[in-house]
Amino acid sequence: MKFLLSLFLLCFLLPAQAQGDDAALERALFDLPGVQFQRYADPKDGRTKFILQVKQPLDHQHPERGHFYQKVVLTHKGFALPTVMETEGYEGRNSGNEIEKLLGANNLNVEFRYFGTSRPDSLQWQYLTIEQAVADLHHIRTLFARLYPNQWVTTGISRGGQTAIYYKRFYPDDVSLAIPYVAAIPNGPQDPRIYTFLDTVGTPECRRKLFEVQKFLLQHQDAAVNKLKWYAKGKGLTFTHFGSLEKAFEMYVLEYPFSFWQIGFTPCEAIPTNRNVDDYLDHLLTGVGGIEFMADKSINQWAAHSYMARTQQGYYGYDLARYRKYLRHVKGPNPSGALVPDSLPNTPYDPDFTAGVLHWLETQGNGLLYIYGSTDTWSGPRVIPSAAVNAKSFLIPGANHYVARVKAMSPAMQQEFADAITRMTGLPVNLGALKK
Repeated sequence: MKFLLSLFLLCFLLPAQAQGDDAALERALFDLPGVQFQRYADPKDGRTKFILQVKQPLDHQHPERGHFYQKVVLTHKGFALPTVMETEGYEGRNSGNEIEKLLGANNLNVEFRYFGTSRPDSLQWQYLTIEQAVADLHHIRTLFARLYPNQWVTTGISRGGQTAIYYKRFYPDDVSLAIPYVAAIPNGPQDPRIYTFLDTVGTPECRRKLFEVQKFLLQHQDAAVNKLKWYAKGKGLTFTHFGSLEKAFEMYVLEYPFSFWQIGFTPCEAIPTNRNVDDYLDHLLTGVGGIEFMADKSINQWAAHSYMARTQQGYYGYDLARYRKYLRHVKGPNPSGALVPDSLPNTPYDPDFTAGVLHWLETQGNGLLYIYGSTDTWSGPRVIPSAAVNAKSFLIPGANHYVARVKAMSPAMQQEFADAITRMTGLPVNLGALKK
């Protein structure tokens, strides 16, 4: 009966929806099992969106073990149009994406399990796996295929881009095309390609200036930490994870080159060289991010991300070779950038998972268009498609993690990108939509 009602809505209520009749969509959503929803008028674009709560099992292999509700934001443009599933790696968003605009498509933004409001009452960490997360997406795809029978494409940015890759890996027939942005697939808990990237990106002079900032701050640690104590007090920051602000400070200084290239917008010529603690600290705090990243609040907030980096996804670390003689508190092997709270289970890293993903991408990873920025640190371990698969990578010159988007491509690269989408899906691409 529900299936027949869905067909009725698709076949007979399309004209009403085309005239802006959201009631047709509401009735269609009401027909979906395990879906709760409410309307939302986006103040930015005036478009009516729907905030959905989709019932998901904690364990897709054993639904009897409990469930949670996953947040999904639906932007509806037409039942007969293609649909973009925007996969997140963290909290969900409702601002839309480039691929939705280029294709004039419906959009489903899916919050990652254990983030935002998509959390069970009790965080049972054994169910926070890539396999469970992509099964969430497959369930949503199966549900909404009743409303949207046209082609599906998936996209995501950063960890959301990784999610799009993993989803394509485990459910290759769910979507015609996956378009991950700035999404690396690290080959281990500390991918050595990160070290190689940081040793070669930019110019030798710029890399030297970065190191001089680090060395000077570590050599003047007492003065720098004394100033940061006031900063931390004003912000209400604590650093019990590291045992002291001093150790957190050293980790913060070690993080600096990674963040400078990944997300910083300070040009190399603006890096301070006047050997002044205040100016150097201000450069780090405002230019590449505050020490909040090392504080307990941030570590707890990103616990799910760090846990998955440590157990399945891999991550990056800090090469101590150049810094050991300046460090007082960070000792031992190269530390990981994945800061996992001590309260989480100590689950070992699974090397077979990433090895399997990388092998699949190289041999069967069809229908993928990768977008990277040449100065983004995460481009070190980027995916470079092999000749054996129907996939393509676009490396945007001079673009960091925040800039590497289709709108930052040259006109020639944009056209090449649009042609690749049409070739793989048959869907028309409106590049002019990016200017709106």
